[in-house]
Amino acid sequence: MNPKKFLTELKRRNVYKVAIAYAVVAWLLMQIATQVFPFLEIPNWAIRLVIMLLVLGFPIALIIAWAFELTPEGLKRTEVADRALAKSSRNKAWPLHRPEPGHDKRSSTRIDCRAAI
Repeated sequence: MNPKKFLTELKRRNVYKVAIAYAVVAWLLMQIATQVFPFLEIPNWAIRLVIMLLVLGFPIALIIAWAFELTPEGLKRTEVADRALAKSSRNKAWPLHRPEPGHDKRSSTRIDCRAAI
C-alpha cells in the first residue's frame, strides 16, 4: 500500500481528529485520577486501572473511527456514508454557496452598487 494514499485515507476518515481528541480526553482523565483518587483514599490500583483502560481503548477508538462516520442521520459505516454523499453531491452543487452582495447571479460580472447613487 502506498503510504501517502494511506495517510490521505486516514485524514479523509477523520482518524487523526479522533486520535487527537482521545489523547486530550485521556490525558485529562489521567490527571483527574492521579490528583483526586489519593485525596478520596481510593487505592492506587484504581489509578492504574483507569490508565490501562484508557490505553486499551485508544486502538479501539481508532478502529471505530476508521470503520464508521458520524453523519446528521447518525453513525453509519464509512462506505455507506460515502455513497450517500456521492449521490447528494451529484444533485446539489455547492449547496451552501452564497454569492457576494452586489454579484449578478446571471453573469460573472460584478455590479457596482455605488453607480446607482
